[in-house]
Amino acid sequence: MLRLSEYYGRLLAAALMIGTVAPEAARAAPADLPFTISNYPIEATAANAVAAKEKALADGQQAAFRSLLKRLVPVTSYKRLDKLKAVNADTLIDGVAVRSERNSSTRYIANLDFSFQAQAVRDLLRREGVPFVDQTSPRIVVVPVYQAPPAGQGAAAPALTQAAGQKAWTDAWNGLDLAHALTPVKLEGPRPTVKADTYQTMATNGDGGALRTVALEYAAELILVALAEPELGSRKLNVTLMGRDAVGSFALKRSYKFQADDFSYTTELAALVALGTLEGRWKALNARPSPGGGGLAGSAALTPVQVTVEFRTLAEWEAIRRQIKETPGVEDLQYGGHAGRSADIALRFPGGGDQLADSLGAQGLDMRQNNGVWVVRAGP
Repeated sequence: MLRLSEYYGRLLAAALMIGTVAPEAARAAPADLPFTISNYPIEATAANAVAAKEKALADGQQAAFRSLLKRLVPVTSYKRLDKLKAVNADTLIDGVAVRSERNSSTRYIANLDFSFQAQAVRDLLRREGVPFVDQTSPRIVVVPVYQAPPAGQGAAAPALTQAAGQKAWTDAWNGLDLAHALTPVKLEGPRPTVKADTYQTMATNGDGGALRTVALEYAAELILVALAEPELGSRKLNVTLMGRDAVGSFALKRSYKFQADDFSYTTELAALVALGTLEGRWKALNARPSPGGGGLAGSAALTPVQVTVEFRTLAEWEAIRRQIKETPGVEDLQYGGHAGRSADIALRFPGGGDQLADSLGAQGLDMRQNNGVWVVRAGP
């Protein structure tokens, strides 16, 4: 049995000569694609270069394994991952590929692709009773669109201009592991043949005609416009996702605080949350028993849930109502009428209110108990 340092030493030595390692990972079947965590950053400092590399690799593979588990396991079952904290990821590694690396006498920094043994991970999750989804959705076309602040908001920082903002927003999406996601994404840029306000109309108003126009232009049935719009006064980046994924049509708006001198951090966070939303919707859709396959290990019983929806405008109420209605697993939904800026909803959901709160949270809605009553609001 090779020691960790010897194992990775051979892998990395080969990588420096041919640019990659572990040809087994390259030959992996498409069904195993989600079991690779790509372009993962690792870093460590130690007494010498060799020790720094060993520490970075050891810590990195454990962190990459945690990312893999969160990719495969529905958010409603994240608590079950506690029982896997002691698992040594080294025993599940299938291969490592080097994207980039640099080091000094005491520090090692690299970006690596960690491929895990798909069947071994499946067996581990089944043995521990942790539900998971490993089937990928059909590919989704995502169009990142940036809209610079209007002139009336004052002078924008250089990072927020149209050209700089579009680049930052597109780069944020390009920096994600889109090929290995449970919901694989193909990025497309805004096209000159589509008027800029068409994207904005589609995203902000949920215009069905605009959606059809964009879908025809990109020749894609599954397409999502990701519109990013900064507000200078409040220092918020408003991100609207609008379109259709493998689960169905949906619209979602979230806001993120930003600093003009670190705008790229906010765009990266927003893109990461958006991809997580797509994966969360797909996992919720596939949250059904699947004997002998991937899928989930089990399914909770349908439980009645009473919900009060709080909203600021009728448009917001319609958006929240549609999201709840289209959430996979929701059944027997009934409306109890409006009272001011709130409305009552009754439904049934697998596992009850706690599970529904997790599912809605993955879509950007905030659901929590207030004096024993479940209350749903739009996210921040």
